[in-house]
Amino acid sequence: METEKKGWLSRLRSGLSKSTKRVTESITGLFTKKKLDQETLNELEDALIQADLGVSVAARLVGKLGKERFGKEVTDEEVRAAFADDIAEILQPVATSLVIDVARKPHVVLVVGVNGSGKTTTIAKLANLYKREGHKVMLAAGDTFRAAAVEQLKVWGERAGVPVIAKDTGADAAGLAFEALERAKAEGCDVLLIDTAGRLHNKTNLMDELAKIVRVIRKLDAEAPHSCLLVLDATTGQNAHAQVETFKTLSPVDALVVTKLDGSAKGGVLVALAEKFKLPVVAIGVGEGIDDLRPFEARAFARGLMGLPA
Repeated sequence: METEKKGWLSRLRSGLSKSTKRVTESITGLFTKKKLDQETLNELEDALIQADLGVSVAARLVGKLGKERFGKEVTDEEVRAAFADDIAEILQPVATSLVIDVARKPHVVLVVGVNGSGKTTTIAKLANLYKREGHKVMLAAGDTFRAAAVEQLKVWGERAGVPVIAKDTGADAAGLAFEALERAKAEGCDVLLIDTAGRLHNKTNLMDELAKIVRVIRKLDAEAPHSCLLVLDATTGQNAHAQVETFKTLSPVDALVVTKLDGSAKGGVLVALAEKFKLPVVAIGVGEGIDDLRPFEARAFARGLMGLPA
């Protein structure tokens, strides 16, 4: 287990390398063992904003550093360590795993997000994660508008050894979700993960469809869905904020999954999202493999982002 954890931490560090480079190069460039003055603080704030940490987080980090170290000599490593501690403090309250309530039989997880965010692969990776934890898992291919999404989920389902309930392209997504929940109940599943469409260009249709899925599955379980995960692609940077705002109005979003951190120099956006929305970040993705989605650890992420050993 310890070896596996070390392996994951090194994957996280390498996955964050683009984001780390973006932040640390800017910070390092400002310091050659000099006193911390207002001009340097302003430049540090700009560097953090450019690394997608957002205006509010940048002001908070720099304000605290200024209060503690103004006029003193500091090195870039001291600055990065101070920032890493403060970032971990922001992230700690949202770093919570999604706890499956096995008493529910099944715990229904509705997964939403725009097309291209990595939603379908995230569902498969979550299925793999929960299966490894000993849960009996079922998937519902509710993005019935995209044949590719259904096929992709079937392939991943096979890979993870998890059954996938699917219908023809264009089938009613709510009807499919209802059938999947019936099956999951009958078969004593612990978890049912439901994929959904993500066509943001037509919000009205999407809102109607998501509302209908919720309405229909509540005929079988008045409290379903028990979790609603929004999948965000880290490479979209600040656009992720708008996606959270939109999906919060369209669906009962109560947690986030952030994917594609390995392809992005914008990993800092995760900190900005945590500070602004306070929504739990239940998993992060740093690769294509089925094991590359893991529970989110605040300190490891914060230190990785600042290029420090975990």
